[in-house]
Amino acid sequence: MHDPDHRPLRYDAAERFAPNLVASGAWRPGDPLGQRRLMTVTDGRPFALEAGGRLEEITLAYETWGELNADGSNGVLVCHALTGDSHAAGPISPGHVGDGWWDEFIGPQKAIDTDRWFVVCANVLGGCQGSTGPSSDVPGEDRPYAARFPQVTIRDMVRTQRRLADRLGVGKWLAVVGGSLGGMQVLEWGVMFGDRVRLLMPLATCAAASPQQIAWSAVERLAIVNDPLFNNGDYYDAPAGKGPWAGLALAREISQITYRTSVVFDQRFGRQHVDQRNELEPWGRYQVESYLDHHGQKLVRRFDANTFLVLSKAMDLHDIGRGRGGIDAAFSRLSSPVFTASINSDLLYPPYQQAAIRDGVVSAGGCCEYHIVDSPQGHDGFLLESSLLGPLIHDAIAETEASA
Repeated sequence: MHDPDHRPLRYDAAERFAPNLVASGAWRPGDPLGQRRLMTVTDGRPFALEAGGRLEEITLAYETWGELNADGSNGVLVCHALTGDSHAAGPISPGHVGDGWWDEFIGPQKAIDTDRWFVVCANVLGGCQGSTGPSSDVPGEDRPYAARFPQVTIRDMVRTQRRLADRLGVGKWLAVVGGSLGGMQVLEWGVMFGDRVRLLMPLATCAAASPQQIAWSAVERLAIVNDPLFNNGDYYDAPAGKGPWAGLALAREISQITYRTSVVFDQRFGRQHVDQRNELEPWGRYQVESYLDHHGQKLVRRFDANTFLVLSKAMDLHDIGRGRGGIDAAFSRLSSPVFTASINSDLLYPPYQQAAIRDGVVSAGGCCEYHIVDSPQGHDGFLLESSLLGPLIHDAIAETEASA
């Protein structure tokens, strides 16, 4: 006899998500600007990319806090991680779907003190929150690049940031700071434009992506391209619910597992179910599954699947030694002191990678201050542990400023 209350032994992703998830959460012209500003950093000439492609025009979205002093010496560049953007500080507002991703660190009397320093954060080249990326329209065409957007690298991102610095009047950054993908940018700033930085602060990052990091990234990208609604990247005209939201959400759920730790999951969720009545059903959900779904939906509403592919691959390509005779030779190019920090429970960018940065800098004759932050938060600790990491960052920048 058919049981009308019996759920089929299949998985329907739509049952776990809101039915109106957008095809892309990218910022588009006509959307509220919020606190972001837009600047074209090309001068009417194509921008040649490291991988061989080129872009005819590049716009960067950026935000600033504080005031640049008369001699332009108090600038601090903050570099964001994979799914971050220029909104590093400030509240939710039209144009910004969430609080600043480093809001506890940046502001008056905070670790990166905007009463004292001029703070800049730019959405990276390839991003989707105002900077030129896959969701941007091709110049002269009324359609996005989509899958036609060329692969960019960390070095390409830093070259565009240097142009932004020129236009903002920052001849030399007091400090460049960032974690994860942001830390990769910091290291490239030091190797490529060491004369433009007084202090390098790469956090929870590496000198070159490891095989395990590449493996996680590859699986996340496969989750996106195997979504039947990905449509080879041409989904921007798709109505709500008909874009590759499931693939992007799954990619985020995979990454979220790598960002946290079993300690956090045990403490927050244990083995609790969302609905104890469905505990023994095939797709009855645990609380930890609901948590992952929540983060997947949040990302879909503010990010873009093609952008995830481009930036994730850029992280895999990260290797400061590529074309420079190896990592040790690259470290020998650094002329600025380095401050690096680890989260002791970080499973994705383990402390040995930041220790290797320290060892490489010191072996090359440079100066490196290294700290280990004791936190159960995993990789996300560099975003969450403002009370532990913030004072270290503040003091390092202040000491650099005082040493002028």
